Amino acid sequence: MTITSAQLQIDVQERERWRRTLSVTVPAEIVRQERDRTVKRLAGRIRLPGFRKGKVPASVVEKQYGSTLQKETLDRVIGEAYRRALTERSLQPISEAEVETVDYTPEQDLTFRISFDVRPEIDLSQLGRFKIERPRIPVVDAEVDQVMARLRDQAGVWTLAEDPGPALDGDLVTVRIVRLGADGESEGEGQGYQLIVGEGDAIPDVEAAIQTLDPGSTGDFPVRFPDDFPNPERRGEEQRLRIRVLDRRTKELPALDDTFARSVGEFESLEALRASVRADLAEEARVHADSVATVRLLDAILEANPFEVPHSMVERYIESVLGDTSKADPQEIEQARAEIRPDAELGVKRMMLIGQVADLHGLHATNEDLSARIGEMAERAGVTPAQTRAQLEKADRLASLERELTDRKVFAFLREQSEIHDET
Repeated sequence: MTITSAQLQIDVQERERWRRTLSVTVPAEIVRQERDRTVKRLAGRIRLPGFRKGKVPASVVEKQYGSTLQKETLDRVIGEAYRRALTERSLQPISEAEVETVDYTPEQDLTFRISFDVRPEIDLSQLGRFKIERPRIPVVDAEVDQVMARLRDQAGVWTLAEDPGPALDGDLVTVRIVRLGADGESEGEGQGYQLIVGEGDAIPDVEAAIQTLDPGSTGDFPVRFPDDFPNPERRGEEQRLRIRVLDRRTKELPALDDTFARSVGEFESLEALRASVRADLAEEARVHADSVATVRLLDAILEANPFEVPHSMVERYIESVLGDTSKADPQEIEQARAEIRPDAELGVKRMMLIGQVADLHGLHATNEDLSARIGEMAERAGVTPAQTRAQLEKADRLASLERELTDRKVFAFLREQSEIHDET
């Protein structure tokens, strides 16, 4: 089937947020011709008693499959007319088309309305001359101490506790838990677990029960699954458990001295390790401060160049943030969507701004940019660029890496157009 734009009556309505509605009228003769072709196709592939395959009369096909014929005919005509109308009016949808109305009576013209979103046309009249403050993020001794404590904890060794008392927060326990039936008898052999008390590895009632038992002792306890338990079906469920603590271990931490520093890496002393930690924190703070300044710059540009974003793009952004919601409470999902929406709209605007600047100024990452970045990653990992590229392809990360490189080029370009200074 071929439909020309001259055969169609096409009207485009501009609606809010870059929504467009096409109203298209297709002549009755085109619909009739397509229905005849559909009848022939169907007659050629069906079998009916008393007729040879491919020899079923059109009148019989019409009588037997009338509703199916009409649906298939209209689907084909609407699809072709829609594509022709888009080409005629130079429209490029960015969302799924939604058929709003279909008005058709046999032997009459077909009229349908179909809506979709189009990519916004962004007018960026001002990209520079902004004054942006970069936050000062000092590195304090407490942060260095936290990292040192974390390194020390990672180097700790679990040893069996010397005292026989119940577990305390931070102790590692090995337990066996058996479900009990209504008659108090065990249901199966139970299952063994290792968990650190006080870190939320078990529900509160189980942790509280464990902290009443000495190593080697057993007790029966009623427990209730909390209302925020990950599995909604078990929230509020009550169960009686038999818990046995097999052993309790405490973590022995190394002394914070030069020997510890040498065990962590190539550091001659504890002070050298602290200096390295401080330098790493300072670099993280610098990167974070630059990131904050960049976001402030993007938002200043958006304020100077306001535009609306399509509803469909915001919805897709929200869906990507929420992830799989198939098992979540619908009311909670709607509340989350409402809370996320303002940030989602801003996030979409930022992405569209970056894309528009990249288009206007030729700042998209090139193959050379991508290869150079992959080479850097390969060198740090001690593998070949080919291996790194293969790993990125397998993880489906090449596209995101390319976007990252484009973002960097756009940010560098925008920073050159404005004044960015440290907060006083």
